[in-house]
Amino acid sequence: MDTPFDFGTKGNIVYIKSVDVSDLPKEVRAEAGDIKQLYAVCTEDGEQLALVRDRNMAFFLARQNDLAPVTVH
Repeated sequence: MDTPFDFGTKGNIVYIKSVDVSDLPKEVRAEAGDIKQLYAVCTEDGEQLALVRDRNMAFFLARQNDLAPVTVH
């Protein structure tokens, strides 16, 4: 098929990945308390936009900001 299809503008995809709290800076570890894992919302080039407590919250946050979340394996 030669029909053009608009997949959206570049930059609206964000990646959701789990992050071990032990890998984060000391200040963030202190704020995390007894939580062992957080979820990062990252741009296509790896810039971290947010850290949240659970995966569902990460997807919700992305969609509320008109972004298309994708899970990183």
